[in-house]
Amino acid sequence: MRVIVPATEGRAVKVRTGQRVRVTDLEGGQVGDVFAFAADDVNEHLSASHTRAATSRLFPAIGEPFVTDRRRPILTLVEDTSPGWHDMLIAACDPARYRALGVPGFHASCADNLAKSMAGLGLAIPVTPQPVNVFMRIPVADDGRLSWLSSISRPNDAITLEAAMDCVFVVSACPQDLVGINGHEPTPLAIDLLNGQDDTSDVKE
Repeated sequence: MRVIVPATEGRAVKVRTGQRVRVTDLEGGQVGDVFAFAADDVNEHLSASHTRAATSRLFPAIGEPFVTDRRRPILTLVEDTSPGWHDMLIAACDPARYRALGVPGFHASCADNLAKSMAGLGLAIPVTPQPVNVFMRIPVADDGRLSWLSSISRPNDAITLEAAMDCVFVVSACPQDLVGINGHEPTPLAIDLLNGQDDTSDVKE
């Protein structure tokens, strides 16, 4: 089953234990904010900081887990056909971020996309967790400085994860067009649910 995530929007899908889910950059150069929540308790979520502690890496290697804030594996990285640039340091963009960048009115954000996607499943979350920013290129210099570089993922590059528990999986096609991480022009992503039933009732904006 393929779910298109339109540019600047988000989508949520339910993923079963052992099922694989793939995020594909359809046109290239697009960052995706990935979130995951335990299906039976959305207060437990994928945690970038706990994952860094578990793997001693800035991003897991193939075969390594992403863990929750309760230090339980929730997803495992199983395949990556992209150049391998992903980020687990940067917070999701939100209305305050765009106000700080000088936007006077509404601007779509990954935080809003997450809340809307979860609400479509009848779920509310108390906070916006720090996401896993797939295809996002934020190198760390020797002096600790971060650089905000354009994504170099190519059309149809993809990252594939396997669920270690039943979870709600959310992807936001990042709306950031003021900082050049998306080349100033956001484009769509796709979520592919592999070896699962084609049940579109589990897919919500």
